[in-house]
Amino acid sequence: MAPLDPPAPPVSTPPAAGRPVEIHRLGRRHRTAARWSVAAVQALFDLPFPELLHRAQSVHREHHDPTRVQLSTLLSIKTGGCPEDCGYCPQSARHETAVADEPMLTLAQVIEAAQAAKAAGATRFCMGAAWRGPKQRDLEPVLEMVKAVKALGLESCATLGLLKDGQAEQLRDAGLDYYNHNLDTSPEFYGDIISTRLYEQRLETLEKVRGAGLNVCCGGIVGMGESSTDRAGLIAQLANLDPYPESVPINALVQVEGTPLHGEAPVDVFDFVRMIAVARITMPKTFVRLSAGRQQMTLEAQAMCFLAGANSIFYGDKLLTTGNPDAERDRTLIAKLGMRPL
Repeated sequence: MAPLDPPAPPVSTPPAAGRPVEIHRLGRRHRTAARWSVAAVQALFDLPFPELLHRAQSVHREHHDPTRVQLSTLLSIKTGGCPEDCGYCPQSARHETAVADEPMLTLAQVIEAAQAAKAAGATRFCMGAAWRGPKQRDLEPVLEMVKAVKALGLESCATLGLLKDGQAEQLRDAGLDYYNHNLDTSPEFYGDIISTRLYEQRLETLEKVRGAGLNVCCGGIVGMGESSTDRAGLIAQLANLDPYPESVPINALVQVEGTPLHGEAPVDVFDFVRMIAVARITMPKTFVRLSAGRQQMTLEAQAMCFLAGANSIFYGDKLLTTGNPDAERDRTLIAKLGMRPL
């Protein structure tokens, strides 16, 4: 009889450290050994699918209840007219899409939406604005919106673009719980998607957010024409943030006519599930969120994502300017799987 293979290392322990990279820790940058090299992350992607899901599910069960899912609702409080040129975004003023440049919602409109989200079962209410970054006159009404959302007993999140010095502290003092600012893709592929905002500027905003004591929500997009190495590079960037984000949204590109990325080949569902699984293994305690693109997934594909370690979804209503499955469909899926909202 052939000898048994030696036991694998604990699934929650990362491989040996890779080459030195820049890691962010407690609001200041320094160079140290990466917990996850790109090669080590790529090795996870290359695992046989059953083995990858087993490892991801094992890590997930070690740190989370696999039957619970966190429900978030995202409202666009300022739609369209963004000066950036992000190739995936219909809100860019540089792209000819059907998304109009609209004024900011009123406080009353935001409160009404937050009340509806809470009534539907959401526990986190996220507010997004199509800005390069907020001017102070723009930030003032957002601060009031954050206070109102918190008064309803909801967790609050905002995605407003690049932050200036002191703005993260203002958001914190208003009661903000999470700030979302995605890295989108690997540093190497980033310039193919965006030219008006540097990767380093995104990292600097995350540094401001972390320095103010806010929770970080940061993820990326797959299906933009990136390579498997780019996907590994994105996960390595996220996992090597110190600490890594408390929330990691994984988005599948939603193709919108008029954007430069319209016409890209859709991401393969198994590749998307692998992205979820690798995020779970490399960031064990984070909430891995199914975000944009979920509407295009079958219920079976979403179930595989939960098995791979996803435990958060954007729930019902609208995900910024693209459709999201309605609340009833989401509740049906959760019930079919025997899962419960957090």
